[in-house]
Amino acid sequence: MNTLVKIAVAIIISIMSTNIYAQETFKLTIQVENADSNDGQMFVSVYNKEANFLNTSYKGVKSKITNNGCVVTFEGLPEGTYAVSIFHDENDNGTLDSNFVGIPKEDYGCSNDARGFMGPPKWEDAKFDLKTDKTITIKL
Repeated sequence: MNTLVKIAVAIIISIMSTNIYAQETFKLTIQVENADSNDGQMFVSVYNKEANFLNTSYKGVKSKITNNGCVVTFEGLPEGTYAVSIFHDENDNGTLDSNFVGIPKEDYGCSNDARGFMGPPKWEDAKFDLKTDKTITIKL
């Protein structure tokens, strides 16, 4: 009987410690509107650190374009601060094309409608807090 009690206590402690460390996650839905065409695909990236913004995404996806836009959903995101960037790869070559000065030739956008001045958008302008399921709209 003593062994049975020890096993039951161990199981209860194990279940309780698992629940303590379980982190609530949320869903982020991104609606992209006003693409120039339905050609190519949309690249959508989510960033969770300022140091990685516009370089290495936390999560990313490619989406087909219909009705000059797309909707993508990222699930399982922990509470935190995020930013989103998108670009319309109209010629379907997998990169954001730019001219010889570095100005993008394809449409792009960021969360909070962040736009750069003489350079790319800044993390401070694009970031937002995710504390509940959230839907954001980015217009190109």
